[in-house]
Amino acid sequence: MIQSMTGYGKSVLQFPTKKISLEIKSLNSKNLDLNTRMPSVYREKELHIRKLIASHLVRGKVDFSLYLEITGEETTSKVNKPVVKTYMQQLKDIVDGDATELLKMAVRFPDALSTERDDIDANEWKQIEDGIKATLEKIKDYRLQEGKALEKDFITRLENIDKLLEEVIKIDPERIENVRERLNRGIAELKERVDENRFEQELVYYIEKFDITEEKVRLHNHLEYFVKSLHSADSNGKKLGFIGQEIGREINTIGSKANYAPMQKLVVQMKDELEKIKEQLLNVL
Repeated sequence: MIQSMTGYGKSVLQFPTKKISLEIKSLNSKNLDLNTRMPSVYREKELHIRKLIASHLVRGKVDFSLYLEITGEETTSKVNKPVVKTYMQQLKDIVDGDATELLKMAVRFPDALSTERDDIDANEWKQIEDGIKATLEKIKDYRLQEGKALEKDFITRLENIDKLLEEVIKIDPERIENVRERLNRGIAELKERVDENRFEQELVYYIEKFDITEEKVRLHNHLEYFVKSLHSADSNGKKLGFIGQEIGREINTIGSKANYAPMQKLVVQMKDELEKIKEQLLNVL
C-alpha cells in the first residue's frame, strides 16, 4: 500500500495551568527535511522529538510545531527588582518625573525581567510524548488516504498506457507493410532495375532495425511490475520511480523506431500518461 508524503495531524493537550497544541505537516521531499518550532523550555527534548518523528515518517518536508498557552496562574517571568530600581534611580538623576512613568520606562530596559527555567515535569513530558505519537498516527492515516487516491490514479493511467500499447501492436503489421511500400516506391522513382534477392535482404535488414517486438514485451512487463509494486506491503516511491524510468525508456524506443505517423501519435499519448504518473510519483513516500 503506497503512502503520500502529504499529511497533517493535530492534537491538543490540556493541563491544569496550560494548554499545549501539537501540529505536524508534511509535503514531498527527496529526503527527510524536518523543521521544529517550540518554546525554549522544551528545547532540551528536541533531539528526542526529531528521532521520534524520523522513525515514523521516514521521508518528506516535515514541520513540527508545539504551541504553549498559559491558562492559569503560572508564569516563569519575574520582575528583576534590583535592576529596575537601579534604572529608576539613574532616570531620576537625568529627569524629574512621576515614579509611575519612570517605572514604565525602566521595565522596558534589558534584564528588567528575569526568566526562571524550571525542569520539565516527567509526567507532563510523558503526556506530551504520547500526544506526539498520536499526532504521528493521524498524519500516517492521512498519508494512507492520500496514497489510496494516488494508487487509483496510477492504475487508471497504467491501464491507458496498456490499451495504447494494444493499439500499437494492432497496427504494427500495417506499419511494416507501409515501410515496404515506401521502399518500393523509392526504388521505382529511381527507375533502376534491382536484384530482387538483394532487395529482399536489404528490406529484411531495414525492417529488423525498426522491429519493436522486444520493446512491446518489456513495456508490458514493466507495466505489470509497476502494478505489483503498488500492492506491496511497503510504500517505495523511489522504486516506482525507477520502474517509471524503464517504462519511459521503452516508450521512447518505440517512438524512435515507429517511423509511422499513426504509431507515433499513440506514442505521444503514452508519454502524456507517463508524465502524469511521474508528477504524482514525486509525492509517494
